[in-house]
Amino acid sequence: MTRKAILVTGGAGYIGSHACKALSLAGYLPVTLDDLSTGNEAFVRWGPLVLGDIHDVERVRATLVEHDVAAVMHFAASSIVGESATNPLLYFHNNLGGTLALLEGMRQAGCDNLVFSSTCAVYGDAPGGRPMSEDTPRNPVNTYGRAKLMCEEVIAEVASKQSLNPVMLRYFNACGADPDGEIGEFRQTETHLIPRAMMAIQGHIDDFQVFGEDFDTPDGTAIRDYIHVSDLARAHVQALERLIGGAKGRQAFNLGTGDGYSVREVLQTISEVSGHSLPAPAGARRPGDPPRLVADPHHARQELGFAPAHSDLQTIVSTAWSWHRHAHPRGAPASCLSAVPANDVLSKPTASPAAGPVLGVRS
Repeated sequence: MTRKAILVTGGAGYIGSHACKALSLAGYLPVTLDDLSTGNEAFVRWGPLVLGDIHDVERVRATLVEHDVAAVMHFAASSIVGESATNPLLYFHNNLGGTLALLEGMRQAGCDNLVFSSTCAVYGDAPGGRPMSEDTPRNPVNTYGRAKLMCEEVIAEVASKQSLNPVMLRYFNACGADPDGEIGEFRQTETHLIPRAMMAIQGHIDDFQVFGEDFDTPDGTAIRDYIHVSDLARAHVQALERLIGGAKGRQAFNLGTGDGYSVREVLQTISEVSGHSLPAPAGARRPGDPPRLVADPHHARQELGFAPAHSDLQTIVSTAWSWHRHAHPRGAPASCLSAVPANDVLSKPTASPAAGPVLGVRS
């Protein structure tokens, strides 16, 4: 039986590649469109790779037509919050401009179904530290969040006047790695807490620190809602099936667990799983960092059937550490990105001295 083709923009990236695997497991053919500027060709394992830029409307249109694509999952974007503050034009060009070109290519090809990768950054700060619902006012505090919000607004506007059928998924802190060890986080510039902590343990970085220990939280460090990347990937498939099934109604869903872990809790679990101590000097708070960001995922649970299966902190850290210690030393070439044996993913490695100085990690 011919599998339905799904175009995955940014399918060679961290979340996009996990979505490709989830699509394949669900019986679809993921077709990756990626320029490999930040993605990894070795991550494209479950369907064809079309090398191209989403700004190229004709490339998008031709790919949709050639593969008879039933729907698009749109991940391709720039996503480093700090960089967005110093280079806002890049973020409006890549994120908003790329989305506009993709929508035009979809229009020309007659492809109407879109699952859009959005972010909790569209909300900005959590009012009173309460869990964020989809009705929380959207007031982004950085250019990354502002550009994603503009994408959402454009998508909603087009959908109100044309045949576009979108779902927008706003997720919180994506983390962890494929439980089978085939793919995981791998970036040339890493800014996320968990992989940077592991890079510090292995001696690859020497600027590890916790940004703020004076928040109004039980241990003084910021609390975030961490969602395993495989759970996110599965949610994208659930949203896709909702679209293909013809469901109408809510266009935006929060993806999170509804619970949060503090930075200290995450670092303690990393130490326990890795068997390494992780000194974490305290630094100053970063401007705009709220004490608590947690999702209210009620609507995703009720309407998509979203039920995180891997998002307890132990599983998040164990899968990330198993991936990282085998395949994610900083600067590793693509040839080093080999699969980790499945039976090794959740095992606790034997403690051994760190490979170098351990001085700090960004959250």
